[in-house]
Formats: sequence, C-alpha cells, structure tokens
Amino acid sequence: MSADRNTSGTDGPAARLQALFEGHRLTPTQRRIAHSMVRRAADVPFLSSVELAELAGVSQPSVTRFAVALGFDGYPALRKHLREVAPVEQAPDTGSYNEYQQAVEAEIENLRHLAELLADPSPVQRAGRVLAASRPLPVLGLRAAASQAYGFSYFAAKVHPDVRLLDEGGTMVHDRIDAAVRAGASALLCFALPRHPREVVDSLAYAKEAGLTVVTVADSAFAPVAKVSDLLLPAAVGTGLAFDTACAPMLLGRVLLEAMCDDLPDAQARLEEFDARAATRGLFVE
Repeated sequence: MSADRNTSGTDGPAARLQALFEGHRLTPTQRRIAHSMVRRAADVPFLSSVELAELAGVSQPSVTRFAVALGFDGYPALRKHLREVAPVEQAPDTGSYNEYQQAVEAEIENLRHLAELLADPSPVQRAGRVLAASRPLPVLGLRAAASQAYGFSYFAAKVHPDVRLLDEGGTMVHDRIDAAVRAGASALLCFALPRHPREVVDSLAYAKEAGLTVVTVADSAFAPVAKVSDLLLPAAVGTGLAFDTACAPMLLGRVLLEAMCDDLPDAQARLEEFDARAATRGLFVE
C-alpha cells in the first residue's frame, strides 16, 4: 500500500503486481500502464501488448518499453512471468452485460483488489495511529474528492476532538494548513481522485514543507500525489461511466476511520455520548 509495504501477507494478483512494480522508477506513461494492469490484474496474463496498450490508452511500443524497464526482454517475457508466478483463472466474460452492469462488475473487481491489499493491515494501522495523534486533524479533498473528504470528516468528528475539513480550493488552503500547524497538527489526510488537480499536489507539498505527515487515499499507488505523500493507500476508481465511481476509496476511508478509532481510547465513550444526546433531542426517526 505504501512504499515500505510488506507484501508477504498478500497473495492476490493485484498485490503481486504492486510488488512487481515497487522499487522501479517509472515514467508517467509507465505508471499509467501499471495502474491499468493492477485494475485488471486477473486479465493481464491473458492480454497481448496491443490489448494492454488499448486498455491503458498508450502506444504498443510504450508497453514494450515498460516491460524492459521492469527488467524483462520484452512484453512476452513479462506476460510469461506473470503466468508462471501468479496463475489466476481468467475473469468471466462480461460482454453480454449492459454498460450499467459492467460498471457495477468493475466496482466489484475494485473492491476485490482492495480486499487483497488489506490482507496486510499494517499500512492502514500505521496511518490510523498517525491520524489519531494529530490535534487538530486537517482533511483535504478538492473537486471530485471533496465528497470523500466530507464523509470522512463527518464521521471522524464523532470520535476525534478536532477535525478540520479543507474542501474548497483557492489561496485560503495554505492559510488553513498554516493555522492547523500553529494549533498543533502533526498530520494531514488527503483524498485524491482523478482528474488530479494541480492544486492538490501543491497543497500536499506545502503541508510536507510545514512539517506535517501526509497520508493520502488515492486511486493508484502511481497517482501524481504519490511523490508528495508519506503514506499512500490506493483504492481504484471505476471508469466505465461518464463520471468516475469511487466505491473502493469510500470504503477504504471507512476502514481508515476504524483504524483511527483503535488508537483513540475515548472513541467508544464519545460515540455513546453522541447517541445519548441524539436520543434526548429526538434527532433520528427510528
């Protein structure tokens, strides 16, 4: 999940692909190919270089150069390696599904990949400790990721004493990061989804320069925000509809909340207090 992830506890195809790519300096085009391979991990051993190029939206020679960058003689050698060390059954044909069903199936596959990565819980547990210790805790999410940041902040505020949502861009973002640092913040959580705004990358770089530990939930370990994140937790988005779908990043955010609660000793007491007040106020319709 992060650059220092221990993959010994994972054996799924997506996790094995992540392990294969880690440690290699990849170009933006090569990161795009890697991202596409992880998203379609079950299919990759059966794809030709032309099919993979079409999947990633790159040229066929780019796929060949990518395989060479990983240390193989060419793409056939890479595909042979994947078939030998990571044998999987080919994914069922979904050609008879309509576009809506295909979008759902793609999200189900994204969730399967996330489950494989979570077989090693240590990156999420580490991130939970870092976020629980930050007072206050700024949570950044702009444009497409704003709803993810809002959802996390809404629930986190029930167990964390000071959560600060940063969901609007502009010149105020750096000011609010400065204010959080002055108040004692030690970490910042970011949700980053495509298309990745340049402002998010700049804001994370600014946060790191200010001394904050940056934890990022992003659509890929190869996303542009990776270089300005201390801990990056990947969860793929669906791209089959006109607008991306983000079930896996949302679920990963809830998992991260659970991990954070484990390191907040008074989390349960705060939840019980909220429930008691809600009952007194008649806040919810049962």
